[in-house]
Amino acid sequence: MGSALTQLETVVTERLSAADADASYVASLAAKGRGKIAQKLGEEAVETVIAALTGDDAALTGEAADLVFHLTVLLAERGIGWDAVAAELARRHGTSGHAEKAARPS
Repeated sequence: MGSALTQLETVVTERLSAADADASYVASLAAKGRGKIAQKLGEEAVETVIAALTGDDAALTGEAADLVFHLTVLLAERGIGWDAVAAELARRHGTSGHAEKAARPS
């Protein structure tokens, strides 16, 4: 999976840099602004939840891929890579989820 995320991140970053909204969905989405990217991510999250509740594994897999794709676009638009997300997950490893959540600033 790591190589798939790396490949996706590379393509998304290239398309953001090219900023060719006519040739690239990523660039056209970015041209609409961060709010639109975040809105699309939210839509995909809801669709993922709905697919999870239907029991259709193929639908859930497809929606999960859409969710990861749009999250990658949002992260890349902010200049954050999957390495940073992986580092945060590694930092949290071995910590109880309850303890980690309680330690977050309110």
